[in-house]
Amino acid sequence: MRVIGGKYRRRLLDFPDGAGLRPTPDRVRETLFNWLGQDLHGWVCLDLFAGSGALGFEAASRGAARVVMIERNREALAALARNRAALGASEVDIVPGDALSWLAANHQMFDLVFADPPFENGSAEPLLVRLGEHVRPGGYVYVEQGTSCAAPPGFIIHRSGRAGRSHFALLRKEEHAC
Repeated sequence: MRVIGGKYRRRLLDFPDGAGLRPTPDRVRETLFNWLGQDLHGWVCLDLFAGSGALGFEAASRGAARVVMIERNREALAALARNRAALGASEVDIVPGDALSWLAANHQMFDLVFADPPFENGSAEPLLVRLGEHVRPGGYVYVEQGTSCAAPPGFIIHRSGRAGRSHFALLRKEEHAC
C-alpha cells in the first residue's frame, strides 16, 4: 500500500496480512482527503484502531502536527513502528492498547478522528457518541463500517459514500456543540 498525497506521497507502507486488517483503499482515502482538503497543516489527529496506519500516515503526510495511532495487535504495532521510522514521521505517536479504554482514560481534543473499527465489532455508533468529548467544535470524525452511519447528537453527516462492503462517512461536529 502507498501513501497517496503530501510529503510522503508514493512511499510504500508495509503491514502484516493479519486477520481483520482492512486497509482503507486508495480510492476511498483519496475521496476522504478531497473532502477534507489536501492541507491538514497544524491539525491534531487520532487514528483509533490504526491497523495498517494508512489513514494516520496520510494525515501526517498532509501536514498534521500530531497523529496519535491506537492499536492493540502486536504485529500491526511493529509494522506501524517500522513505517514511522521508514518515513521519518516524527509527528506520529503510536500507542499500544485498546481504543475504547484509551478514550475513556484521556481527555485530549482532536481536529480529526479516524474511527475504523474491525468489521466483526459491528456498528460504530456507540463509539461515535463517546467521541463527542474528544472532537473540537467544527472538527471531523471519519467512520468506516459495514453499515451506513447515523450521526450522533452534536454531529452532522458532512459527506458519505460506499465502496464494496464498506460504508464511510465524514461527520462534522457542530460549532455550538459542547
